[in-house]
Amino acid sequence: MSEKNNESDNCEKAIDIETDTDGNSSSTAVATIGSPEDAPADFDKAIVASGFGRFNLILLFVAVPATCANMFESSTMSYILPIAECDLHLTLTDKGVLNACAYAGMIISAIPWGYLSDTKGRRKVLVCGYFLTCICVLGSALSQNFIMLVTFKFLGGLMVNGPAAVLFTYLTEMHGPKHRSYVLMVVGMITSASTLLLPMLAWGIFPRPWDFVLFGGLDIHSWQFFLLVCAFPSLISGLVLYSMPESPRFLMSQGRNKEALEMLQRIYHINTGKPKDTYPIKSLVLEVPSRDAHENEVVYTIEEKTGDKTEPVKRQPRTLLESLRAGMLQMKPMFHKPLLGLALHCYTMQFCIFLGMNTIRLWLPQLFASMAEYEAQYADEGGSATMCTILEYSVNKTTETLTNHENVCAVPKTVSMDMYINNIIVSFCGLVGYFFAGAINKLIGAKRLLTYGLLVSGVLGFALYWSINSLTTIIISSAFVTVSGVAVSSLLGAVVALFPTQLRSLIVAIAMMFGRLGALSGNLLFPVFIQIGCVPPFVMVASVMLLAAVLSIFVPNPKKAAFT
Repeated sequence: MSEKNNESDNCEKAIDIETDTDGNSSSTAVATIGSPEDAPADFDKAIVASGFGRFNLILLFVAVPATCANMFESSTMSYILPIAECDLHLTLTDKGVLNACAYAGMIISAIPWGYLSDTKGRRKVLVCGYFLTCICVLGSALSQNFIMLVTFKFLGGLMVNGPAAVLFTYLTEMHGPKHRSYVLMVVGMITSASTLLLPMLAWGIFPRPWDFVLFGGLDIHSWQFFLLVCAFPSLISGLVLYSMPESPRFLMSQGRNKEALEMLQRIYHINTGKPKDTYPIKSLVLEVPSRDAHENEVVYTIEEKTGDKTEPVKRQPRTLLESLRAGMLQMKPMFHKPLLGLALHCYTMQFCIFLGMNTIRLWLPQLFASMAEYEAQYADEGGSATMCTILEYSVNKTTETLTNHENVCAVPKTVSMDMYINNIIVSFCGLVGYFFAGAINKLIGAKRLLTYGLLVSGVLGFALYWSINSLTTIIISSAFVTVSGVAVSSLLGAVVALFPTQLRSLIVAIAMMFGRLGALSGNLLFPVFIQIGCVPPFVMVASVMLLAAVLSIFVPNPKKAAFT
């Protein structure tokens, strides 16, 4: 659910970045309202003229495997932990590292991927990113030990972070203002639905007796088949996106208007079936800054040319150093009042929310597996599967696996059907929560939803400590994951509304980076606290969620935002 909301939140971010708070486009192109039909058109006018039809439906179909690839990369490890424990000789700390390593790769690669997207193009980043992700997932599927698996999962997080972020930008840039919000809402639903697919795949693959040796030296087990299947969305996405056009919006921002016009004509032809030369827009405007430069600020523009103003002058590409210098000057307002304090406030909240939410979400499959195993083993004794009992059992079982590996792992590891069903229930509740989040937001407002959601999440996080059986655990964990996910949506929605348009993309990107740092920290700390005792892990989760709730009280009301 967390990554689901991560992706859903990126949807909301993209919508607001593409449109100002009054609903008008924030395109930096010269306006052409009231001009003759043959006058150069800005991007929004040009993309609207290309129509909405077959091409847009193809884009939505492409978004299905792409979104699944993004989700799978951060969540697959949580499902293989119970089944691969014997094969990889995993300790509790090892399990935490496997859950966290993909987030480490995402944190490191955030800025480089953003630079490549803005300089090399959306399509290149999407195609290369998904192909590289596929290679990393295949590497993890062939992993023979813990180190090898961690390495490929880290590289997978490194690679998938680029296309995961660029996908939403690409989709918004391929639609006019009228359809952007609807298209991204559909993608958000696809993201939510993809969380259901993982436990279903695990349900269908893990019970199979697929154990053999490949090429005389590679031991292959059912959990490796599971990872192999999870590579297909990345492969399919890369292949399909290779045939898709580059974003016309990106081409215009680079001064490549002729190529942009050709792409728009191609989209028009696919959508309408009419010849490309009947596309009503004949030329595109040269883009200019949407505001004047501040003192000591560098704003790079497309140079003017005498005569035809619709064709750009070829210019030398900016070096990496020049781009970094320009970016730092653009970010200068972030490091001064009042934006600095507000940004740090939001980053801290994002760190806390992701720490609590992703820790519980990614450890649920392990907890449910231990719970099912405990109840099956002590069914005749009527043992109560309280949360503390389950945690103690999980710690002892992991220790026994390491110290008495040959005897414990002599029989292939099996997982009860209850583990899959319980995870499907939690994922389904998260999907239902996504549908209701928008209505609740309109009813009580984003700020109240954020505060109340975090407060309830904090209470539910600690309530897990008092869980007395598997049913109670399912109910509390489902409510926790759903409510905390809605809180993430509210926070990023507030971030978008509270910061100036030219800084929104950067603020949201940094906020997501802090969130992933929180997810990484939580998954590394959770197994450490489990070994200390039953109370510490839930105190950690509850305290960070309640801290975020307290901080949310001091977040300005987005409806009264002063920095838009």
